Amino acid sequence: MSEIRANSAWSRAQIEAFLGECLIPIRLAVLNSESRPLVCSLWYLYDDGCLWCATQRTASVVKLLTREPYCGFEVAPDSMPYRGVRGQGRATLDDAIGAPTLTRLIDRYLGTRESGFARWLMARSNFEVAIQVEPEWMTSWDFSQRMSN
Repeated sequence: MSEIRANSAWSRAQIEAFLGECLIPIRLAVLNSESRPLVCSLWYLYDDGCLWCATQRTASVVKLLTREPYCGFEVAPDSMPYRGVRGQGRATLDDAIGAPTLTRLIDRYLGTRESGFARWLMARSNFEVAIQVEPEWMTSWDFSQRMSN
């Protein structure tokens, strides 16, 4: 189970509720081949203490996580009040559950498998890789109170 930092604005239960409800992409930070940070946005879902994403197996993020599985992440809306969750963890890649993970993400973000976009994504699902990020630590910030004045 991941550590919740002492300075976190929210408890573990509040962090998990936020991650479960928030329908924005996660920002996943990985190291490129020159050990420089690269941030990519992916759909995610939070399940049983882990963050799950899916992407094409040819995506750069898959190659980079294969080389270096440690990553950073942030889930935070761009609009006020500023609040969110960030942390670091270790990613595991799994070809076998790429397609079912993609289907869960489509259900979560699109709410239907019948749209043209959903059908296009599902037509490519044989090439999806699931990315499981097991957080080592997480923290949150919430400026709602100070921004409401």
